[in-house]
Amino acid sequence: MIHKVTLLFLSLFFMVISVSAQQTKAAKLADQENAYDIQDSISIKTRDGAILSAMIARKKNDNEPQPVILQYTIYVRDKGRDLKSIKESVDKGYIGIIVYSRGKRFSPDEINPYEDEANDVYDAIDWISKQKWCNGKTAMYGGSYNGFTQWAACKKMHPALKTIVPSVANRPGMGLPMENNVFINPNYEWAFYVGNNKYLDTVTNNNRPRFRALKFRWWESGTAYKKLDSIDGEPNRWFQKWISHPSFDSYWQKMAPYKTDFSQINIPVLAFDGYYNDSQNSSLYYLKELQKYSPKTPFYLVIGPYGHFGTQIGGEAVLNDYKVDPVSLFDIKKITYEWFDYILKNGAKPEILKDKINYEVMGANEWKSAPSFEKMHNNYLTFYLTSAVSQDFRLADTKKPKKKEFLTQEVDFANREISNNNYYPSPIIQKEVNKNDGYFFISEPLTEPLIVNGSFLGEIKLSINKKDLDLGVTLYEVTPNGEYFHLSYYIGRVSYAKDIEKRQLLEPNKIETIAFSNTHFVSRQLSKGSRLLIALNVNKNPFSQLNYGTGKEVSDETILDAKEPLKIKWYNDSFVKIPVLK
Repeated sequence: MIHKVTLLFLSLFFMVISVSAQQTKAAKLADQENAYDIQDSISIKTRDGAILSAMIARKKNDNEPQPVILQYTIYVRDKGRDLKSIKESVDKGYIGIIVYSRGKRFSPDEINPYEDEANDVYDAIDWISKQKWCNGKTAMYGGSYNGFTQWAACKKMHPALKTIVPSVANRPGMGLPMENNVFINPNYEWAFYVGNNKYLDTVTNNNRPRFRALKFRWWESGTAYKKLDSIDGEPNRWFQKWISHPSFDSYWQKMAPYKTDFSQINIPVLAFDGYYNDSQNSSLYYLKELQKYSPKTPFYLVIGPYGHFGTQIGGEAVLNDYKVDPVSLFDIKKITYEWFDYILKNGAKPEILKDKINYEVMGANEWKSAPSFEKMHNNYLTFYLTSAVSQDFRLADTKKPKKKEFLTQEVDFANREISNNNYYPSPIIQKEVNKNDGYFFISEPLTEPLIVNGSFLGEIKLSINKKDLDLGVTLYEVTPNGEYFHLSYYIGRVSYAKDIEKRQLLEPNKIETIAFSNTHFVSRQLSKGSRLLIALNVNKNPFSQLNYGTGKEVSDETILDAKEPLKIKWYNDSFVKIPVLK
């Protein structure tokens, strides 16, 4: 009997303890929630009369003006998630605010991605700077579109903006929806995702079979690229607007700093990016132009083996089936707020920022730093794309050929059974490459270890029987065990190679020089015995615009323009230069 009473007593005792613990936990959560002063339905009026919707988090009962951390985004996600992100700023000693793009959330205006941000972000910062809880200092952070809006804020500098921390920042018209003046398909469905309603159209966005099938239906039909939404069965006004601006014209230029606009940017910048970020060339464009036009403005870059989404969370252990070096993973939020403390509160500079360019060397499992993009490498390896046979490929020779020769290639755009230019790095490591996919040029084995460090460049000498083509160049390491490690690539329209603002068609059957440099940036340790492999091809596949070479507007061309195959002569004095650190 005593034993049963004891058990009953203990049972009741632990029940009370459990209830008490739950009550304590609930009380703590309530206290935590009560620690914030939340305003979740703020309206900010712009100079031209539009309304921006915003949420603000402050520390309750703290009336001291504080620096403000601003996120400006087109992505209206779950309210709890967005509130959590601005509360994090409060926990770090700041005021947190998220402002949504014109037309989003409670804004009654029309949604036009990219177009209004340069003016609207300025107006949002101006409004923030005039609030009694702001101490006159505002900083911004975020990735992808949120990265773009930070640079848009620098189109015209507001004195209250003290620093930006963009990750994988888009540059409209330069990374997406087109890369080097070639329209790439993913932004087609993205327009519906952000433009269909005041929040996000996740149902449409998650319908991956719809959009993958659409690409192949367009490809197989041979109809004009501008008819993509007709095939889809749903009008896409944003897509139609974008393809009406194939040049990097004033429509794109006004969205973010361009050329001399960078000269007036005088605030420190910390940027994050990845070697396998799809829009990397636009993200790094901002930094390179800042370095060019405003060399005294301090900027820092942290970059490593990350994709577009992985960069924003500090990296992923496995990227496109490649197991990254453990040292490459980092705490992006910790570094971001250390940076804010450094700039806004005279704190210590984040330890990872040894110099302007801070990069992880794939294969070496170590971080290195350099004072500029140019000083990342101390040499170039130059390879001429010759007609000489080497193994199963052609020879990438370090010596310029004495005799001018050429390789011929014919591309039948009417043939939908064959696609060209498999440039995308997924997976990063391949067991083989399709040897029929254009021409491949392989180097002799390396006689010493070295690091490929930066963006490769080159000149392609060619003649064609048409007026234009879209060029693809891909760079691989061929490891001593025979695997193909994807390093970098270039895709671009040759009629814009000299000037992204103005199309300059080729003269048929004339030898032309196509110089390119806007390739994807990478750092990779190569071992002795590795070879470099360069793939050269014409872009022809279902995943981007199809340039038939007539010289007409590419979005208007159809399979009827493919009556005569494209005939190319690739000359052997073409070369590729690869930046290396020995």
